Amino acid sequence: MRGEGGKGRLAAAARAADTFGKRLSEGRLADALLAGEDRKLVDMAGYADPGIARSRFVVIRFGLAILLPVVAVALDLSKHVTDMPMGALVAAFFGFAIGYMLPKWFVQRRLARRRRLAADELPLLIDLLRLLQGVGLSIDQSLQVLVKEFGQVLPVLSFELRLASELYVRGRTREQSLARLASGFDNDDLSAICRLIAQVDQHGGAVQEPLNRFGERLRDKRRLELKEKVGKTTVKMTGVMIVTLLPALLIVTGGAGFIAVLRGLSRMGGM
Repeated sequence: MRGEGGKGRLAAAARAADTFGKRLSEGRLADALLAGEDRKLVDMAGYADPGIARSRFVVIRFGLAILLPVVAVALDLSKHVTDMPMGALVAAFFGFAIGYMLPKWFVQRRLARRRRLAADELPLLIDLLRLLQGVGLSIDQSLQVLVKEFGQVLPVLSFELRLASELYVRGRTREQSLARLASGFDNDDLSAICRLIAQVDQHGGAVQEPLNRFGERLRDKRRLELKEKVGKTTVKMTGVMIVTLLPALLIVTGGAGFIAVLRGLSRMGGM
């Protein structure tokens, strides 16, 4: 019973925070707490409910921007770093800056991770789309199969394709529905495949051969990237080997000769 009561209080607190965040995002501080760039970041971060995500983003930013300056000033006064009030002002400024930017840094990190995952999922998406087109499915049917059947292997792209399919059902054109996917990930290959899907949906025609060529080009690009990474890793490992193995190698190969020289010098000194 206590566990259920605790969950109920947490749910009530979450709802209250969401309501407060919604009011803040629609009030006078809306532009300061949730600028257009921040709104786009939150929307592209892959949250299930972007509205709730924006509200919580605003609440967390508002709370940290107030709480961290207070904590910073309290720590500054408790440690007596300086007797000048300028120290407290500097601590408050840095506390406010960190509290204001911390939610944005977190969302940017999440978005960067989604972009890396989307780039990794793209070759598989192309192969699956080519196979589905090969068995006679239309573009819309192929996208529906990708969303419903391959959500676990394509978590990021299937989520974006589901949103695009929902927009298409509501009356948007294929190009408009894929605009978020094409422009939101800063990936030229993903933008190209979205344009190809929109052109085939609008004008028709065979898509297997373009997808095959596109997939081959993408795989060649990945091979070059892997070779580049291997080359960089080899250079880094060379430095590590020089630092760690070279001293031991010098001791093993030159140790006996060095000891013999020392013995000879000691004998000459004894004479």
